[in-house]
Amino acid sequence: MKTIILASSSEFIASTIDNFLPKPLSESKVLYVTTASKKVNDDSYVEKTRQKIGELSFSYTEIDIAGKTEEELKKALTSCDIVYVEGGNTFYLLKAVRESGFEKAVKEAMDKGIVYWGVSAGSYIACPSIVMATWSDRFDRFGVTDWSAMNLVPFLIKAHYAPKYLDSIKRNAKDLQLPMRMLNDNQAIIVRDGEVQLIGEGDDITL
Repeated sequence: MKTIILASSSEFIASTIDNFLPKPLSESKVLYVTTASKKVNDDSYVEKTRQKIGELSFSYTEIDIAGKTEEELKKALTSCDIVYVEGGNTFYLLKAVRESGFEKAVKEAMDKGIVYWGVSAGSYIACPSIVMATWSDRFDRFGVTDWSAMNLVPFLIKAHYAPKYLDSIKRNAKDLQLPMRMLNDNQAIIVRDGEVQLIGEGDDITL
């Protein structure tokens, strides 16, 4: 069974997620991809993630995929149950995904049962496109002009959603050819063998 978890924040690093995993977090080995956090002004959220991991006492290894080879990534993925892709600069993360061969490596790992867990930028690169990241000028784009991403799911995600952003999102999304699903920081989408389920607090909003 292929399992994909897409979230806005680390709020879903909790034992309740066990219901959607092949085995409990406490028994899982996690490969924590921190690449997107390397090109932001404030990466304090990474420490919060580490603290949550510490509270739940599960095994994890941090990795920056930038500069890694596809073979190095395949080797790292063979020793984990979950690959957790942190948020940050989506453009830098996508650039590193392409240059390292991460997409091929992670798809092969998922075929063998590894769970993909994306947060914010990590969720965006799981979509067919990162076009939603272009709606803000917060981040350097690192020369990325092709928005196509890993296409793990057949829809787009808008992370960190709040009702006050809806009108702006609708304007930006009016020409999109794919459905867009909103995620606030207390929600996550679980995709298991193509079945999509929203969990957490708040309405299920799709454009």
